[in-house]
Amino acid sequence: MRYERAMQKTAGLWRLSAEVGALRQEGGQPHFDIETGRTGETWQTSSRFFVFDHGAIVDHLAARPLATRLIEGFRSAAAVVLEGGAFGYFRHAWRFGLFFIFPFLLVVLGMAISLTVATYPLWLGLGLWQLPIGIALGYLFFVKLFIPWSDRFHTLHLFSDWEMAVAVARLDDTAINDWIEASAQSARQAFAQQADEYVVSSHSMGSSMAVHTIGLLLEREPDLLDGKRVVFVTLGGATLQCALLRSASVLRARVGAIARAKAVVWLEVQCLTDIISFYKSSVTALTGNPDAPQPKLVFLRIRKMLSAERYRKIKLDFLRVHRQYVLASDLRSNFDFGLMTAGPFPAASFDSFSVDRAPEAEIGYSEAAAEHKNGF
Repeated sequence: MRYERAMQKTAGLWRLSAEVGALRQEGGQPHFDIETGRTGETWQTSSRFFVFDHGAIVDHLAARPLATRLIEGFRSAAAVVLEGGAFGYFRHAWRFGLFFIFPFLLVVLGMAISLTVATYPLWLGLGLWQLPIGIALGYLFFVKLFIPWSDRFHTLHLFSDWEMAVAVARLDDTAINDWIEASAQSARQAFAQQADEYVVSSHSMGSSMAVHTIGLLLEREPDLLDGKRVVFVTLGGATLQCALLRSASVLRARVGAIARAKAVVWLEVQCLTDIISFYKSSVTALTGNPDAPQPKLVFLRIRKMLSAERYRKIKLDFLRVHRQYVLASDLRSNFDFGLMTAGPFPAASFDSFSVDRAPEAEIGYSEAAAEHKNGF
C-alpha cells in the first residue's frame, strides 16, 4: 500500500514508530488504522484513515475505445472553453491554462501528422490507387506509434480528467452523483465516531469531490460539525479547475459552506513548481464567496522535500511533481503527508510548521497520553 510505504519513510525521517494496519471494509467505507509513537515516551497517536477513492470512475473512462475517449475529450475541452473555464485559467493561473490546452494540442498535432501521411499520394502527385495505402499508414502511425508515445505525457489520462472535470462541475453524470451521495453517507458515519481531530485531506481532482461531499453534508445538517475540530486540507490547489466553469454553481456554493463553517480550518497546500494548481489564488473569492474566510495557504518546495537525484528525475514530469504532496519525502521539510495525517501534531498546526518543530523538540500534545484522529 502506497500510504504504508510513505508512512514508514515518514517514521524514519522524524524518528517515530509507525504501524499501519490492513485495509478493512467491514462496517462501510474502506479504512485502515495507524499507530504512531516513540519508544520511551508517553505520547501515542491513534488514527483511522478512511479511503474515498473515485478510481472506479477513472477506470471506466479509461476502458472505453480510443475513438470514444478522443471524441469525448475534445467535447469536454469545448465545454470548458464555452463555460468560461479556459478564460479563468489563463486569467488566474496561466500555467494551468497551458496545462489545459497541452494534451489537446498534442493530439491535434498527431492527427495533423497522420493526415499528412494518409494523403501522401495527393501531395506527391502519385496515383490515387495508393490512397488506401496512405490511409492505412496514417492510421497505423496514429494508433500504433503516436498514441503509445504520447502516454509519456499522460495524454489520454488528461482527456478523461477533463471529462470528469466537466461532469463534476455540471453534476450531470449518474456515476459521479452516486459516488458523492455514497461518500457523504460514509463521511457522516465517520464523523459520528469519537475523535480529537477529523482531517479531511484531498488531492487534485479529489478536492472538488471532497468539497461536494462535505458541502452536501453541511447543506443537509448545518450543525453536523459543531463541537468538533475539523481540518479540511486541499493538496495541490486544483478546486478551481471545476469551480471556474459557469455550470459549477453547486460546487461554488459548497466551497462557501465549508469556508464559513466555524468548526472547519481549511488549509490549502500549494507549490510554485506545481503547474497543476492555482498558486496563491483565493478559492473563496474566485468562487463568489468573497465574504468567506480564505483557506490558510501553506507553501512547500518539492526541491526541499526530495534528494537532489530524485528531484532531478521527476522535475520535468508535471504530473509526477503534482503527486508529490501525498508521496514519501526524502528530507524533512515544512510539510509531510504522513506526519500531518497520523503524527503527533494537530493538522491545523501545519499552516506554520517548520523543520525546527521536530517531534523530539516538541511533541504537541504533551499533556495527553494519546491523540485520536479520524482521517479521510
